[in-house]
Amino acid sequence: MTRAAVFLDRDGVLSRAVDVDGQPRTPMVADEFEVLPEAAEACRRLRDAGYLLVVVTNQPDIARGLMDPTELLAMHSSLLAQVPLDEIRVCPHDDGDGCACRKPLPGMLRAAAADLGIDLGASVLVGDRWRDIEAGRAAGCQTVLVDHGWRERAPEGANAVARNLTGAVNWILAGTGAQWARHEGAA
Repeated sequence: MTRAAVFLDRDGVLSRAVDVDGQPRTPMVADEFEVLPEAAEACRRLRDAGYLLVVVTNQPDIARGLMDPTELLAMHSSLLAQVPLDEIRVCPHDDGDGCACRKPLPGMLRAAAADLGIDLGASVLVGDRWRDIEAGRAAGCQTVLVDHGWRERAPEGANAVARNLTGAVNWILAGTGAQWARHEGAA
């Protein structure tokens, strides 16, 4: 039996990305990490609708030696304490590492699907950058862009665009999104 999931990018969706001249930057230390006010309630709504909630986040500053892994663990402990999530998956690699897990590749989503019994075709990815949307599409998921207007390559092909996580959840739970929650095994 498989279940539907909502894959969530971390920075810019669940937590505040640091805005540096219109470019998003991940928090580098736990003191910079801030869970967005709507994250807990939005995720509770998804969980109540029967979705598994899996964070999929690129954290290349680990590979670059710019972030201490203990800071990342502290951020994720804080996130798990505040938001009802089933799992957090991290790609600690940089673009040149050639891994299959770094978004825009779908490796993290496919691995989570295999490990947790997720039906990717019944699932949704919510992200705020082109890498997120491409990873979700490559995995066969529906995608929702949380549009912050970042000054970078624009995502293409998102199924929906929202201003924040609450808007993304509203789209998921309405119309077509509601049928995914009723998918076999999602209770």
